[in-house]
Amino acid sequence: MKLAATESCKELIELLKSKHGDLMFHLSGGCCDGSSPMCYPLGEFKVGGQDVLIGELAGCPFYMGKPQYKLWQHTDLTIDVVNGRGASFSLEIPEGKRFMVRSEVCAVEGDTESAK
Repeated sequence: MKLAATESCKELIELLKSKHGDLMFHLSGGCCDGSSPMCYPLGEFKVGGQDVLIGELAGCPFYMGKPQYKLWQHTDLTIDVVNGRGASFSLEIPEGKRFMVRSEVCAVEGDTESAK
């Protein structure tokens, strides 16, 4: 799994850092807004044994719920930004923006069915 950010995502993260300090992301994989990455001040969202640190996004730790990780572990994720307000407590919402996942499934080494 690779984690990347678009330029517009990086710009929004820098704006949010200037307002809120260090940040973190969590993707739960739940329904509705739970399928969008949520941005919080670092340490405000309590991660636990059911969360996997998958990398950093523009210097911010990015966690995913373990059940979601099991489904997406062979998927490259690019975090992007779109206009619009979600119904969540994520820090970008007051900016009129939303973080969004764009994904690409990767071939699993040794998986001949995926290579077809």
